[in-house]
Amino acid sequence: MSRHEAKLPDGFEDPVFAEPWQAEAFAMTVALHDKGLFSWSEWADALSGEVKKPDAASDGHDYYEHWLVALEKLLSAKGVAGKGEVDALAAAWERAAHATPHGKPILLENDPGLGR
Repeated sequence: MSRHEAKLPDGFEDPVFAEPWQAEAFAMTVALHDKGLFSWSEWADALSGEVKKPDAASDGHDYYEHWLVALEKLLSAKGVAGKGEVDALAAAWERAAHATPHGKPILLENDPGLGR
């Protein structure tokens, strides 16, 4: 191990989040709960409903995809953001990502579909 590699303390395995978006989805869920948008039991029911679906991977590699779907559905049920709004924003971010030069930060204003 080089001096620049981080070593987890004994007893720790791989990091909890494989991708940055997973940590962001987790943080959004905690922040929305802290703001009182939903209770932990509401969240547990929403997430449980997604991870128990027949198409869920038995090894759990798709856990955070189900996490995100559960969050989107809960936001829609609470009237915060409907599926159409979430899908439109996701598409705008996707377009912005494709329009952003490699190595530069992806900004929503880079979406060529914004029609400035």
